[in-house]
Amino acid sequence: MNTHAATPAIFRPVVARHQLNVLVVVTLLLMSIGLLMMTSASVEIANGLYGDPFFFLKRQVFFTVLAIAIGLGTLLVPVRFWYGISPLLLVASYVLLGLVLVPGIGHEVNGSSRWINLGFYNLQPSEMAKLFMVFYFAAYLERRREEVIGSWTGFLKPMALLAAAIVLLHFEPDHGAMVIMIGTSFSMIFLAGARLHRFALVLALCLGAVAALAIMKPYVLDRFESFMNPWAEEYVYGEGYQLTQALIAFGRGGWFGEGLGNSIQKLYFLPEAHTDFVLAIVAEEFGLIGVSVVIGLFIALIAQAFMIGKRVEARGDLFPAYVAYGIAMLFACQTLINVGVNIGLLPTKGLTLPFLSYGGNSLLVSCFMVAILVRIQYELTQSTAPMAKRGTR
Repeated sequence: MNTHAATPAIFRPVVARHQLNVLVVVTLLLMSIGLLMMTSASVEIANGLYGDPFFFLKRQVFFTVLAIAIGLGTLLVPVRFWYGISPLLLVASYVLLGLVLVPGIGHEVNGSSRWINLGFYNLQPSEMAKLFMVFYFAAYLERRREEVIGSWTGFLKPMALLAAAIVLLHFEPDHGAMVIMIGTSFSMIFLAGARLHRFALVLALCLGAVAALAIMKPYVLDRFESFMNPWAEEYVYGEGYQLTQALIAFGRGGWFGEGLGNSIQKLYFLPEAHTDFVLAIVAEEFGLIGVSVVIGLFIALIAQAFMIGKRVEARGDLFPAYVAYGIAMLFACQTLINVGVNIGLLPTKGLTLPFLSYGGNSLLVSCFMVAILVRIQYELTQSTAPMAKRGTR
């Protein structure tokens, strides 16, 4: 009996040779840890704000179910479908990023207009725009790879498209998304074969823009100075407060942590403990061992994405290869920045940790990206299966 044929089509990319896909296993582990730690980090603030200690858990479970449903639906969509609509996705990303700047549509929180209030849900366009940009860049690099490698014109064309998105993100402002989008786009173009010296001019322009931003907006310099010395008297209860409280959480956790639910920092000491700084609570309750497990799972996820891209590229199918590379870099950049902020290696920035932090936008897009990777892997397996059979005859 052919058990693969008996498996419903929607689950075939997930199950292969009687084993669950590694990507799926790692993702489910991260989502489970995320639900556990997000709940532990949020019970006190949820009880204080809403009178229900499980308020955030209930909402996150809803988004988890929705994310899994979206992921399963994505598994049925051929990868080439995204190639065909990539120009529309690029336009959609610009429109969404522009809408948040329109008074009455954009929803402002803490001085930043990054959301569109849909009533039941605050949509964050930058989360989708990062992935939509990956789809378009992957399609462009497949069509114009030789031009990108061989000429300045081919190299600068995608940079102009990237610059338009960066300008929109700057006015929100969402500098974290800017860094992730730049890092991912540069990596995709580099992996496509663009010469390294071409990046020198663009990087010089980026550094100049950062310097100009620091001069025009003094709070940027204040944030950087507080990052360099968060324990200073003028910063410890101001700009450096979040970082110092996160570092205290890491210090209290030690090697093995204080135990699940025994965090002190989540009791109104560490702001955003269930969102941007959930890793600090992991460190306090499960210590260095717990943090190492989480980081290890992210490394496994990112490595799998790169391996899928490399295998697909070896077969000459460039679009899904570049999509896999782009998704790997999105996860890598966001994880690296969040971890760096939590441990004080990078200035404080409002970026969630995929799968672990509270928030529907990040969870939905993260599951969507994993589903795309699983679909790419499935199509690769299907394309190589006949060759393997012929080779055994």
